[in-house]
Amino acid sequence: MALALGEKVPDFTANTSMGPISFSSYKGKWVLLFSHPADFTPVCTTEFMAFTQRYEDFRKLGVELLGVSIDSIYSHIAWIRDIKEKYGVEIPFPIIADVNKEVASIFNIINPADGLTVRGVFVIDPNQKVRWIAYYPAEVGRSMDELIRVLKAFQFNWDKKLATPANWKEGDGGVMGAPNTVEASYQREKEGAERWYLKKVS
Repeated sequence: MALALGEKVPDFTANTSMGPISFSSYKGKWVLLFSHPADFTPVCTTEFMAFTQRYEDFRKLGVELLGVSIDSIYSHIAWIRDIKEKYGVEIPFPIIADVNKEVASIFNIINPADGLTVRGVFVIDPNQKVRWIAYYPAEVGRSMDELIRVLKAFQFNWDKKLATPANWKEGDGGVMGAPNTVEASYQREKEGAERWYLKKVS
């Protein structure tokens, strides 16, 4: 069974480009786990350089980056070295070598068409629950700006307990959840809401 939104990620251990990890060691932190189809591929290479270029922005949000594919640890090492040698970019986060597809099975990120890991993204909160899942086609690279916006929105919700409206960006207000009784709906109108089901909060 694939992990659903709100479900806790089971603990796992894995070998990475920076040595073995246990997922339980990330408890208390935000995690952006992202899978890629294969090392030494064009879109994936640009993405890993983009993740590195924005690494400090993720760190400022307290977000740990964790890559994964079913390539071997030696493939990861060779690819990381090649990116550094050819582009001067040193990948600062671990990449899981999921040769046995154990992590891929947990997150259901194997493409049945080719057996490779899909281009997936999982935002995992400090309680190690999945908060956001997105899949990209192999030919479309991910937007770092959008990933950072989504993480900021989740952290805004985490702190303020407010949802974020369409096109929300840092500095914008939020919206309250809709009332769930008739009485509460009338009370919401008395509080000056635009509509009983839509109340913006600055």
